[in-house]
Amino acid sequence: MVIPSLKNSSATVCRLKLYVLLLACFLWTSYYLAPWTQNGGTHIKQLQPPKPKPAPRNNNSSVITASDMGISDEEWERLQKALDWPIPDQITHLNQSTSPVQSSFSIVGLKESYKVGETISVTITARDHNKNLKRYGGDFFKAKLFNSQLNASVFGEVVDHRNGTYSVALLLPWEGQAQVFVRLEHSSEAVQILKNYRESSFPRSHYIGYFEGLGPNKTRIYEEIECNLKWGPDGSWKKGNCCCEYKDIRTGTVWQCLRPKILSCNKLVHHSGGLLENPLNSFEQQLFSKKLTDVSISGDQKIINVLPNTAATGTVEKCRSGLATPVPAGFYLKDVWKSFVCNTRQFSPAQIGNCLKNKIVYFLGDSTTRQWFGYFGQQVQGLKRMDLHTYSINGPLMAVDLKNNIIIHWRSHNIPSRLRKMFITDYHYISNDIDEIAGGPHAVIVLTYCAHLVFHPITFYVFQVAKIRQSVVALLSRSPNTTVIIKSGNTAGRKNIFQSDWYTLQLNTVMQEIFSGIDGVIFLDVWQMTSCHYLLENLHPEPVIIANEIDMFLSYVCPS
Repeated sequence: MVIPSLKNSSATVCRLKLYVLLLACFLWTSYYLAPWTQNGGTHIKQLQPPKPKPAPRNNNSSVITASDMGISDEEWERLQKALDWPIPDQITHLNQSTSPVQSSFSIVGLKESYKVGETISVTITARDHNKNLKRYGGDFFKAKLFNSQLNASVFGEVVDHRNGTYSVALLLPWEGQAQVFVRLEHSSEAVQILKNYRESSFPRSHYIGYFEGLGPNKTRIYEEIECNLKWGPDGSWKKGNCCCEYKDIRTGTVWQCLRPKILSCNKLVHHSGGLLENPLNSFEQQLFSKKLTDVSISGDQKIINVLPNTAATGTVEKCRSGLATPVPAGFYLKDVWKSFVCNTRQFSPAQIGNCLKNKIVYFLGDSTTRQWFGYFGQQVQGLKRMDLHTYSINGPLMAVDLKNNIIIHWRSHNIPSRLRKMFITDYHYISNDIDEIAGGPHAVIVLTYCAHLVFHPITFYVFQVAKIRQSVVALLSRSPNTTVIIKSGNTAGRKNIFQSDWYTLQLNTVMQEIFSGIDGVIFLDVWQMTSCHYLLENLHPEPVIIANEIDMFLSYVCPS
């Protein structure tokens, strides 16, 4: 670099300053920038300053450890195997997805007649819209055997061979005739979308926090603020100093609400479900269309003739904890559920009152256990609902039969919950409620925890169920004669990105796996009971199904 001779002029001084500045830049660049050669070309690599701390991660299950969920590495490995679902190939056209029109089923080696207790084998063949055999599995099929005249049906478990074919072993439990029914709930491509969005940070379900407080001149200020779950080591639905955080000390669960514009964080009074946000693009939406979702497939419609069998069928096992749930777990005949788990019976209103005499029953969970609470109010004549000054939908609820000394409670589980506007103080975590129950031979606890959790990562569900297990184990340790019953989730009849039965099936699997081997816990599988009934699937089943669920429940409380 050449520096010109100095002259006594303002222009020269300015030029001198400019050259000095350029020289400084040149020296700085020579020191801090280093050349290297790549692919025959010269590139400039800037030496990096010290790295900042990593940005918060999305609430993706891949960053959640077993320790975060409160379980062991071995348990998480076992859960992942139980939840494993085949991953489909990537497709670019709708015609490559599984078609309910082109897919079919057939009965293998159909005979002229069978005897009660035998099984038939059914093969399902999945094809795409171009009639090509699917090369991979992952489709979500449901299958059952039924007889409309007898109001009879039985659930069949579909086995995925991961090559486009599936098989079902269907038990023949009643005398008479029967037919096979198979339905495609979701194509494997749709299931993959469900799985991806379940584990993503996309908030499909939104919630509202209602803040209230005093303003100037004692005016009342109301603010409705968006809220949601915070989950993961660093992840949350909103980042930065955005939010009020509410952490339950005992469970460790953190809830977030955007900061109100006027009121402080401690002015949160009510909570309710908010909008549902659909994340699907146009191509994904086609995979969930009514033409492709929840559609029966064609197949062998031949009548199966079932003859009586002189050999003993069914079970005489007394209903108790520790019994395995087979597939099928039972069947309907003339609208009455016949259990293969244990010896169940039907209870008249008088027998219900006698069974629950001197009992305190705690129904914990969602609106499906609230249905049970309502059923007892209708059936037990002396049971009177107490006025707790709460809404009947939200609760908490309480009913008392003074003559028989029966007390029945129902309380909703804590947020996330999509109930109507409700006092935030009326939301309790199930594990915390169980910690406050003394237990004993007079205490009966029924819990379900499913329908409101399908909107969030399954790792969060594992975390919550692990907390419930911890509390149940402690309860049974101090009061081993307590009756603890876990009711599985129902089939919902909803087949969309928000509340698919595939989600429920996965959550039921988690609940069963986490509580497997826990002495004193009874698992009531109503999934099968709601899957195979002739009535349309509904998150809130019709009274005939509820009555059968209650008879199962009472058969454990008062076994014969």
